[in-house]
Amino acid sequence: MISDLKEIISINAKGMKRSAIRELLKLTQKPEIISFAGGLPAKETFPIEELVEITKDVLENDGASALQYGSTEGDPTLLKALVDRYNNQGLNITKDNLCILTSSQQALDLVAKIFCNPGDKVIVGLPSYLGGLGAFTAYGAEPVGILHDEKGMRADLLEAKLEELTKAGDKPKFMYVIPDFQNPAGVTMPLERRKEILAIAKKYDLLVVEDSPYRELRFEGEAQPMLFELDNNEGNVITFGTFSKIFVPGFRIGWVLGNPAIVDYFVKAKQSTDLCTSPFVQKISAKYIEQGLFDKNLIKIIEMYKEKKAVMIDSFEKYMPEGVTWTNPEGGLFLFLNLPEGLDAEELFHIAIKKNVAFVLGSVFHCDGSGKNTMRLNFSYVSKEDNVEGVKRLAQSIQELMDSKK
Repeated sequence: MISDLKEIISINAKGMKRSAIRELLKLTQKPEIISFAGGLPAKETFPIEELVEITKDVLENDGASALQYGSTEGDPTLLKALVDRYNNQGLNITKDNLCILTSSQQALDLVAKIFCNPGDKVIVGLPSYLGGLGAFTAYGAEPVGILHDEKGMRADLLEAKLEELTKAGDKPKFMYVIPDFQNPAGVTMPLERRKEILAIAKKYDLLVVEDSPYRELRFEGEAQPMLFELDNNEGNVITFGTFSKIFVPGFRIGWVLGNPAIVDYFVKAKQSTDLCTSPFVQKISAKYIEQGLFDKNLIKIIEMYKEKKAVMIDSFEKYMPEGVTWTNPEGGLFLFLNLPEGLDAEELFHIAIKKNVAFVLGSVFHCDGSGKNTMRLNFSYVSKEDNVEGVKRLAQSIQELMDSKK
């Protein structure tokens, strides 16, 4: 064994941390635990029978190509399917605006790899997705948090912070936002706020990184235009998409959507990482979309998650102690729960785990260490019955914590 491993570890590697959520999931694997912790789609949504047939078709008719190396940019059939989907939604893009990636988590890693030097600032939400924060800090970037309200990132605080950083000669490299059903808070940015945020970004010549993993999982309300669409393909916004939450996470398929000049950097960065995303799963995915099965299954997923969210919200209203509040998302997989000020979700976790219910501490989504009294709950994975029972256990745990503070 090397005598002093820490001496040869890179600066970037020293900044890496294990994912708090991934580590937490290890504690929740007992069958008796009802876990609201993971960001997992319901396994009932996986179209196994259809995929068996499509996989057989791909192997029989395109096997050699499917099992060979593929282009870094992505399989042509999948690129075409994505281009058609986006253009049907009102965009005007070509395959040159896309690069297929190994999940959108790779996109988060590559955007930091491409743009960030140690010490560079990046703007993020308070709270913001832990996977993004981890990817940025792994390359030495320093997240600067902007507080959220019920409409997402506050435009007034964003402008004030950008003015401050610009005057100090410390202009951020990019701004990271999740406009639709934000992870972890579940809030959606309305059109006017999107326009405000984009206008401020343009004023300060700041690249906007739009993470969009849940956009198509809308249960209610009106769909808002993507920031990429509002930018009119001018190159101020890059968008990350993924099949993990709306199809199957095990395929690990994501993509970046942006100006071709920016996408080219992702192609080059990906080539030194994994060369290409699996052509096999790309071809299966493309065929699944081409046969109209994707949209058909998406309708079922939306209906299922809509019911599960409604059950959880109803259970909150019935069982939660006074003073506990929560968000009520219009889609996605998550909501945020707020304990009364002064209560610590980490203390609560130890009580809750003894009652066999788990959640994710909200503080891990706050780059400044705030949010001690918050938690993220996933409503998509467990059954409706377990949603109710889990909320009961969580409510009992919160009451026990509150009583201990009297």
